[in-house]
Amino acid sequence: MTAHPIVAGAEPLVRTVLAIPGAHCAGCIAKVEKGLAGISGLISARLNVTSKQLSITHAASLEVPALVEAVGRLGFEAQPLSEAAAEGKDKDSRKLLRATAVAGFASMNIMLLSVSVWSGAEGATRDLFHLLSGLIAIPTVAYSGQPFFRSAWSALRRGRTNMDVPITIGVLLVTALSLFEAMTSGRHAYFDGAVMLLFFLLVGRALDSLMRERARDGVTALLKQQAAGALVIAADGRSNWVRAEALCPGMRMIVAAGERLAADGMVETGTSNADLSLLTGESAPQRIAPGDCVHAGALNLDAPLTVLVTAASGDSSLAEIARLMGEAGQGRSRYVRIADRAARFYAPAVHALAAASFIIWLLLGVGWHQALLIAAAVLIITCPCALGLAVPAAQIVAAGSLMRAGVLVKDGTALERLAEADRALFDKTGTLTLGRPELVEPAAVPDDLKPVALALASASRHPLSQALRRAFEDDGVIPAAIDGLEEIPGTGTRGWWRGERVSLGRSDDLREAVLAASLVVGDAPPVQLHFRDALRPEAAATIERLRRLDIPSSIATGDRPTSVAAAIRGLGLTASTSMRPEDKLALIDRLQRRGQRVLMVGDGLNDGPALAAGHVSMAPASASDVGQNAADAVFLGDSLMPVARAVVAARRTMRVVRQNFAIAIGYNVIAVPLAFIGLVTPLVAALAMSGSSIIVVANALRLRRAAQ
Repeated sequence: MTAHPIVAGAEPLVRTVLAIPGAHCAGCIAKVEKGLAGISGLISARLNVTSKQLSITHAASLEVPALVEAVGRLGFEAQPLSEAAAEGKDKDSRKLLRATAVAGFASMNIMLLSVSVWSGAEGATRDLFHLLSGLIAIPTVAYSGQPFFRSAWSALRRGRTNMDVPITIGVLLVTALSLFEAMTSGRHAYFDGAVMLLFFLLVGRALDSLMRERARDGVTALLKQQAAGALVIAADGRSNWVRAEALCPGMRMIVAAGERLAADGMVETGTSNADLSLLTGESAPQRIAPGDCVHAGALNLDAPLTVLVTAASGDSSLAEIARLMGEAGQGRSRYVRIADRAARFYAPAVHALAAASFIIWLLLGVGWHQALLIAAAVLIITCPCALGLAVPAAQIVAAGSLMRAGVLVKDGTALERLAEADRALFDKTGTLTLGRPELVEPAAVPDDLKPVALALASASRHPLSQALRRAFEDDGVIPAAIDGLEEIPGTGTRGWWRGERVSLGRSDDLREAVLAASLVVGDAPPVQLHFRDALRPEAAATIERLRRLDIPSSIATGDRPTSVAAAIRGLGLTASTSMRPEDKLALIDRLQRRGQRVLMVGDGLNDGPALAAGHVSMAPASASDVGQNAADAVFLGDSLMPVARAVVAARRTMRVVRQNFAIAIGYNVIAVPLAFIGLVTPLVAALAMSGSSIIVVANALRLRRAAQ
């Protein structure tokens, strides 16, 4: 996908987005971005491993096929984003899950066969069990080891190394030596160690892939809010359907009631109510009339409109929000970058250590077979399984605890970032509040008029009408018979009751922080109906608990100041109001430049970029699809307290993670020297490696009640 020119000059610059299905770690980011840096005409390249997309700004003369070829020379398959989308989602996650399942099933069966060998089986019995283990292990290694083998070969072919190189060497070496032992009636075979090693490594990689795939759905869900196209009026007065991507400024489109807008524009004719929560976040529809600006994705509720297109589909406010989400999400990988920098030192160190052990023992005269076994033991025992599980094991257990407490954690590093949060920003409507208007003092309406109000409210989809309907139906009110009942777009509903004109609609009583409507019966004075958007249960207690955790809170909302006043009084918070998505993004950027780590809590489409840009983010289960996909965690139910519980659980999790790192490092300090001096066989090395992993997992299990 190539964007329009973005700057003018001697040669225009364009932005091209390529899909990179093979990008899965921070090492990929460094290889691609640095590898493309020297290409003439290329201004910048940014790889987002979450979306697996490479955004390139370059001169127009540098064509897309040349960019694809350049990325290919770096060892990554690339293709234009539109072509990748046509082929559907990548299948990495499913492949990894299948490989993990095969390795897990095989390791269980091989371990059963190994029990007899460990118990003292000798001679033909031992040889039989070794051969049976080999028949299971060899095809398993060939199939389940492919993710590591391909990655290692790709790196070695280009003169590089990565974490998968020592893993590949160790697995293949142990498998080959085990096969040699089995064929020559040797006492020890290590098929169980090779397969178990693959299983533990695949579990971590499969979980990471699933989390990344789920995160990539955010922008897709957002773009679905835009209509596929619109009915456009031609110069001769005829109308025809035009797809959204073909809409251009100057076209006039007809938007029927119940349709979403396909592009930004200005209303030329028609008056209606529209759901503009995409940009404002307010739950109540807003009245739109000729001269008002409307945005792609907005829902026209009541009456047809003629809209003059002012921005093409790719330049609409909705597309801009999608771009903001994608760009903000690219900052997520900094933790992976730190781990990858450490991994760069790990791979050569392990290779050097294994090679040194082989050479030293060979010089000492133990023979090539024994020297290879010692080198293989070094490769296996130094496998960073325990280090690799230190974080995910704790995260998985803590995530399970949070799930039982009503919090769904989606992102692999969300708990780590949540533990670091020291500032909270809350959207108002639908986040601090329930987003459902409630009738204030139903008893203020005379009993004889309640059936009239209910009948009028039942004829409208307006949120205030629906709130009134719920309130009176809960009180057992029966609607009156209204003649000539009709809804007037932008005004309300009206009809005749007992010979008198009755109506329910907009009120001029706009008292601070109160949504209002008027019930008029004949010539009698209007009955004012007031509504409020109630705070979520335990909202005040949640804000106070966050304060005790040294996390001050404030409000960042697109709502008007008057509609935020009640929430401020109830919670004692300061508020930034009338904020567009880019305003929230700028606020988060200012806070984070001051060194604060922002926890963003929001629910609407307009919160998508802010949720993506925050250090960590949460959304309620009632949030839009975009809000849920952009957030790192989703909390269930009406209560706001799960937000504070999640912070507490995250901090407990990070304490356990630090303990796990200490255990893993301590294991290596003890085990590596023993393997190097030949006191550890490959089987013992595999068991020790697995044992350290089990200890780390057992320590992580203490987090089963982390959210309490």
